[in-house]
Amino acid sequence: MREPAGDTAATTAPQAGPFSPFRYPVFRAIWIANLFSNLGATLQGVAAAWLMTELTTSHQLVALVQASATVPIMLFGVFAGAIADNYDRRLVMLTAQVGMLVVSAALAALAYAQLLTPFLLLAFTLSVGIGTALNSPAWQASVRQQVPQRELTQAIALNSISFNIARSVGPALGGLLISIWDVSFAFAFNAISYIGLIGVLLWWKPESRPIERRPILPAVAVGLRFCAGNRPVRRILLRGIALGFSLAAYQSLLPIVVNGPIHGTELDFGILLGLFGIGSITAAPFAGAIRRRIGLEGILAVGAAMFVFSLSLIAEVEQLLHALPAALVAGMAWVMILTTLNTAVQLRSPDAILGRCLSIYQAATFGGMALGSWTWGAVADWQGLSFALHAGSVFLVVSFVVLRVVAPLPRLGEGILKSG
Repeated sequence: MREPAGDTAATTAPQAGPFSPFRYPVFRAIWIANLFSNLGATLQGVAAAWLMTELTTSHQLVALVQASATVPIMLFGVFAGAIADNYDRRLVMLTAQVGMLVVSAALAALAYAQLLTPFLLLAFTLSVGIGTALNSPAWQASVRQQVPQRELTQAIALNSISFNIARSVGPALGGLLISIWDVSFAFAFNAISYIGLIGVLLWWKPESRPIERRPILPAVAVGLRFCAGNRPVRRILLRGIALGFSLAAYQSLLPIVVNGPIHGTELDFGILLGLFGIGSITAAPFAGAIRRRIGLEGILAVGAAMFVFSLSLIAEVEQLLHALPAALVAGMAWVMILTTLNTAVQLRSPDAILGRCLSIYQAATFGGMALGSWTWGAVADWQGLSFALHAGSVFLVVSFVVLRVVAPLPRLGEGILKSG
């Protein structure tokens, strides 16, 4: 009997290595298609952030571009997790990708016609964020259908690398496209980028998994009860909220730093975001080894210290050259922190409710980011940009020290579930 395309359980493979998940055709095809989709999403994010700086002088509205991409994950992510567990995850991803293609195409058309206003732009980025919220739990949970359990950590890291390759190339490309054409070209590129992933998902025929369907609200309640009652997972979620809140200061205020103190162009903005992505790519392959050597608490402490450096430096720069180290270090810290938290939740969640557990983790972490984006934008309007960035550093240090005592991260191996 021929092995189904998505069945990896019976595959005999050499010892797992950093890039060993690429041995599996399904993972490899989805990874490549997702790379182009991530590139399009990065272009759209750059274009939306830069366009908002041209549509308004409000620091808070500029910061809300970042928040609008993450608020849906906080508000709808838990329901998306229940949908991912209740239905075929491949079909859930297809639905989300088609929806985002339609919304992005409409955004490109309105941008080309110069009909966008600040609040209409936020409405479109919010709509794309809803699609991301629906897609993300199904996509992350489907990794178990693409590679064996022993390859899961490496596959998660490679997916992070895909995202960060896009972040390293996309911003500079986005800045270039905006400078030679306008933001509508970047939005159109994003719409086109969904087509490849839609094609791969139509081709992929994973082995059916047992599904015990529940009404959405009771299904959500099961996931919430597990995450609230499981001590290791609960502590990870608390740390994710606090870290997301602090990390948002860099992402949400960077466009204002470039457009303000640095007096840079859209290409300068792209260069800084590109360096952020390069830093992430550099750190991602080594995050697992570092985590095994110094533990979950250790790697997050290193990542937090690196982010404090980046926030403190970016708060004082007046030239692009001086901002480059901050961008590179922030990217390295970002991937070390978020990859560690994501992997920790995946390894401690039962497969039957994995989508819900991942969506709850994302709702916590990205909800913290959304709240942080709004907060740091408001603080920048109130007390100034430099003050807001330094305040983000102070909050990161204080919250990390307090939660290190109140909600210590699980030790390596604590609460990890064995593959069924």
